[in-house]
Amino acid sequence: MKKLYRKICMTVAALFLTANVLVINGTSLAVKIEASGEIPQEVSVGGMPFGVKFYSQGIVIVGFMEIETTEGVKTPAYDAGLRINDIITHINGAKVGTSEELIKYIEENNADEIEVTYLRGGNENKVKFTPALSSTDGKLKTGMWIRDTTAGIGTITYIVPETGEFAGLGHGICDAESGELLKMESGTVVDVKISGIVKGIAGTPGELKGYFTSDNSGVLLGNTSCGVYGVLTDIPDMLIPEEHIEIGNRREVHTGEAYIWCTLDDNVPQKYEIEIDEIHYKSNDNRSFSITIDDEDLIEKTGGIVQGMSGSPIIQDGKLIGAVTHVLIGDPKKGYGIFIENMLNAAG
Repeated sequence: MKKLYRKICMTVAALFLTANVLVINGTSLAVKIEASGEIPQEVSVGGMPFGVKFYSQGIVIVGFMEIETTEGVKTPAYDAGLRINDIITHINGAKVGTSEELIKYIEENNADEIEVTYLRGGNENKVKFTPALSSTDGKLKTGMWIRDTTAGIGTITYIVPETGEFAGLGHGICDAESGELLKMESGTVVDVKISGIVKGIAGTPGELKGYFTSDNSGVLLGNTSCGVYGVLTDIPDMLIPEEHIEIGNRREVHTGEAYIWCTLDDNVPQKYEIEIDEIHYKSNDNRSFSITIDDEDLIEKTGGIVQGMSGSPIIQDGKLIGAVTHVLIGDPKKGYGIFIENMLNAAG
């Protein structure tokens, strides 16, 4: 039976969906897309991969470089006091969210001084400096390496069939350098096909390799330390391993046998056996209990837990009780899971 999801179907080119705006051939239309705010008692199990295109709140500085000029080497942004992981939000009072916008403002300002507004540790600061004219290519440059978007692959934990609401990852999308949770400006969900596996070994985490197969299949509404959540526009029924399953609370979780759903390079969700070892019942974060991969098929294919499996739903005694979140670097067969309660509370 085909499930009905909150769906946006339009037969026009150049259709892009963000959290509050639908853009069709350059025309913006307001769209109300939001989570219901209700904690479901029953959901559909995930286990399928999803891709994320994540736009942070501003432009993140990820490095600096020296600029060759006719007056010698210059590093204008660094000399002004900017540092790695600072988030640039405005140039001369105008909001910037992409590298293209930053370049545009610099070029329009010619070689004049610019005022940069940035965030550091949650505090807003301002500095002024003059971009340097490169003698190599004749362009004005700030001397910064910047990032305006993040993309990656994870696993969906659950879907609320009546609304299309979902959550995944079990942990937040964080800055690779600082480990801090990235503040989300907007984000989209895209379909993914797993194309290969890098097997994990002690000391080196493995990874699911994949590629995006569509522009959009949903929107992200939040990035929290307990996972990401949003609304899916459509999900093929054949991908849902268990269509109706009860939510298990933390007091129902116990040591012993359980299983997970995840998708490898066969691109069909499969069930794999695990063991729950130690439980931290008071945990409100993403390391609520420790797990061990027991399934020989999964160990043979991946070595254990690998990047991209984060969010894989954990089932015990017929209830959804959590999701896979982390792997132990020293032993890829071991890792952590999060209580499903923590994910639901973060999304709700």
